[in-house]
Amino acid sequence: QVHVEESGGGLVQPGGSLRLACAASGTIRSINDMGWYRQAPGKQRELVARIYSGGGGTNYADFVKGRFTISRDSAKNTVYLQMNDLRPDDTADYLCRIRTIQFAEIEDWWGRGTQVTVSL
Repeated sequence: QVHVEESGGGLVQPGGSLRLACAASGTIRSINDMGWYRQAPGKQRELVARIYSGGGGTNYADFVKGRFTISRDSAKNTVYLQMNDLRPDDTADYLCRIRTIQFAEIEDWWGRGTQVTVSL
């Protein structure tokens, strides 16, 4: 079992910054990637950024390129999302997903989310 917990959300003005953190604990085997997703009210969940364990490759959604940076501390099983130049349409619940793959079995572990609100 893997427990995933996000932190760092809050209220910020447009143009401001926040840093989210996601820590995974428990029986963790073979993490394939760690990623941040977001879901705004009435909208589908969407990928924000993802970082892979092997080599540290990353994927970013087009709407955050140049503004958000994903990083990780493998020793702590923690992934971070540095968010700069925040905009009102970045307002959403931000969720962390840990994907493990072992013996071809894929499992996704989700946190409960942390709310980010961008407003004056």
